[in-house]
Amino acid sequence: MKTNKLLPILIILFIVSACNSSKIITTWKSPNTPILKYNKILVVGINGTETWGTKEKMERELVDRLKEKGQNAVSASDLYGPKAFRNLSEDTVLKRLVGTTVDAVLTIVLLNKTKEKYYVPARVYYSPYTMYHHHFWGYYNTMTARIYSPGYYTYDKKYFWESNLYDMKTKELIYSVQTESFNPNSSEQLAHEYSDLIIINMEKNKVINF
Repeated sequence: MKTNKLLPILIILFIVSACNSSKIITTWKSPNTPILKYNKILVVGINGTETWGTKEKMERELVDRLKEKGQNAVSASDLYGPKAFRNLSEDTVLKRLVGTTVDAVLTIVLLNKTKEKYYVPARVYYSPYTMYHHHFWGYYNTMTARIYSPGYYTYDKKYFWESNLYDMKTKELIYSVQTESFNPNSSEQLAHEYSDLIIINMEKNKVINF
């Protein structure tokens, strides 16, 4: 009975995971840093995040997820404006934030993106067999209800992201995570999936005192 009750849940989880276009590739956490509770975490999208028009969306989605976990977080776009850190390196951004009330910075960087062209061959789809398949007319209707789909070229797109968490008091890197996004349907989907992955991974690795 328990197996029968769990089956629908497992199916739903499988479908959700199959629809997810993003995944974590690698993570790193400083071995010498205790779990900390920060007063204000600034989320900064820099150096390439504008190429997909996702900078503000990714920042704000990650901020919202941090707030849900009880953290005081703010988006750099909301605090300093959408162009405050445009075309700046990670190191330059961190230096500009020295002396502010921000005591932790979580960056989002687009490391790389690839685009591969491939050919999808033509296909012929058949309508489902009917109960009259063994009779001439049922067979005739089934075989004539074929759908032809011509071949075409399409592209696979992969985006490689990195997020780093810096402690502004020690100026040290506390945590780093790299992800891959494969053919995301929209910037909204990308921002949502990315934020979920990062928060779940940070919680799993006990990076912040949630």
